[in-house]
Amino acid sequence: SIRKDPAELKKIRRRLSDISWWMRLLCQRIAQRANAEEGITGKFWESRYQAVRILDERSLLASGAYVDLNVIRAALAELLESSHYTSVQKRIAGLKEAAGGQAEPRSDSFLAPLSIDELRDKLGPCPSSLGTRASDRGFLSMSTESYIELLDWTARKLAPGKPGGTPEQAPAILERLELGAETWCELVRDFGRLFHLVAGSPRLIDTTRSLIRNSRYRATPRLRELMKD
Repeated sequence: SIRKDPAELKKIRRRLSDISWWMRLLCQRIAQRANAEEGITGKFWESRYQAVRILDERSLLASGAYVDLNVIRAALAELLESSHYTSVQKRIAGLKEAAGGQAEPRSDSFLAPLSIDELRDKLGPCPSSLGTRASDRGFLSMSTESYIELLDWTARKLAPGKPGGTPEQAPAILERLELGAETWCELVRDFGRLFHLVAGSPRLIDTTRSLIRNSRYRATPRLRELMKD
């Protein structure tokens, strides 16, 4: 019946590639199960799911740090390696297992690799050779060790008093991306407030249009103060 209905077929095919629709169904199912376990009714999630288009490397790095440091910002953990349910915890465990000579699969084998060589890596799809993840393509032009060091430094700025021996000076990656230490910390801490539908420099946001309505996006006033082009 669906195959013979062109309108319904088109709608279903569109939904199959719509991450917002998939998240709607996923969140609905989680809310139903959680409410059933607790014996309660009503709203479960604080707010609706919202996707943000990433436009440049700075906002991509900031979004990764924002997600990986959620647990520390919420004061549920003090260390990256004790931040449960985060990808950085799995990447740290994977590095330790690799150093100890453990063969695959490692704790982080289901995660996409972090590093990408933009000059040497081939273009196009990169299916996983391990079969444990969708793709073998990385997404940041930095090593996993450098990413973890940056997160550890940032966590100490967002949660003063956190123990450890990380140097006070900002990691070199911030200089390469032309980001001051204070600007970087605010981007990570307030990512959800600074960016709404798209994330990038104010110049990129101003020149980007929506894919459906072709309407222009506007950078928030605070973002313009932080990231002056």
